[in-house]
Parts: sequence; structure tokens; C-alpha cells
Amino acid sequence: MHDTRLQVLETIKNQQQATVLSLADTLGLSPISIRHHLTSLQAEGLIKVDIDRQGVGRPRHLYSLTEAALRYFPNNYHMLLERLLDEMKALLSEEQIQGIIDGLAAKVASRYGALPPHGTLDERLSHLVDILGEEGFMAEVQRVDDKTVLAALNCPYQHVGQRHPEVCRIDHSLISSILGMDVQQTSCLLQGGRTCTFSVKET
Repeated sequence: MHDTRLQVLETIKNQQQATVLSLADTLGLSPISIRHHLTSLQAEGLIKVDIDRQGVGRPRHLYSLTEAALRYFPNNYHMLLERLLDEMKALLSEEQIQGIIDGLAAKVASRYGALPPHGTLDERLSHLVDILGEEGFMAEVQRVDDKTVLAALNCPYQHVGQRHPEVCRIDHSLISSILGMDVQQTSCLLQGGRTCTFSVKET
């Protein structure tokens, strides 16, 4: 992202609700320049605007961040998750940990429900890719040696998985639950693979 637009986001975050004039004053830019950046950020879904009609005169436009904008700011969620996993592994057996992770994946899958058995495999996989996208996975369907492969191009749990590789069970369980069939994982980002891939047997 352009440095100036990131500065606009940071300023809105600090001010919680910002106006064109408050942004211009803080960043030392002209109101016209600020409006240009705000228009672009709003088109990208990173900010929203509320109209303040209180008082006399023209209403004020108040800009605030959307949830999508939070990805541009650092957080320590992974540290909290790692500490929770450390405590769980100190108190529970490996089988119990696996059961908890599988249960978590099942609950996530239940939000979407298993894909209906009718329809072609390609149609069902296309729907699955859309669902995985909502969960933070950049996935695509590939054909490798006449086999159907679901490839996850990223891993939203990669940072935590470096210390706790058992979290890899989440995407495997999630894919199997939603697709309604078992899949075989054939490569993993955490084990040096370029992607996480899952072989899907056509029935």
C-alpha cells in the first residue's frame, strides 16, 4: 500500500473518527489530497463514513476504519494462541489435543454445512474454495497427473504452526467435513512445500 494511504489509516485509527480537516492538519496535506486518498481507501473497503448532522451548518463526514483495515496493523493474537496451546499441551494428552482441534474444525464447518452430494466434483470444489476464502485460505483447484488436487496457497496459521504443527489438522479436517469425503494431504507449507495440497479422489 502507498505510504501516504497507510499514514491516513494510522491517523484514522489514532483518532477513531477523523474528518478531512483533522487528517489534513495531522499529516500536513491539503484537503484535496486527503479526499483523494479517502476515496481510494473507501473503494477498497478499508474505511467507512458516517454523517454527523448535529448543530448548524453543513453535516460533518466522519471517517473510521472497517474490520478489513485491521490487517494493516500488527497484533499479538498469535502469541496468545501459542501460550494457550503451550498450556493445553502441558495438561492434556496428544489425543485430547487432536480431539479439540478436530472439534474446532467441525464447528467451523457446521457454519457452512456439508456440500450437497449432487453436482459435479468441480462444482463442489469451486464452492469449497469460496468457503475457504472466507476462512483466510487462498485456495484453488488444480489438475496434477490426471488427479484433482486442492491447493492452499497460504496458511493463515503458518506462524503458530511453526511451533505447534498440530494446528495443520484444522484445514485438513475442515476440508474433509465440508466436502463430505476424506482427502489426503500430499504437501505442507510448514514442511517445506510450496503449497498445502490435498488429493481428492473422484467418486
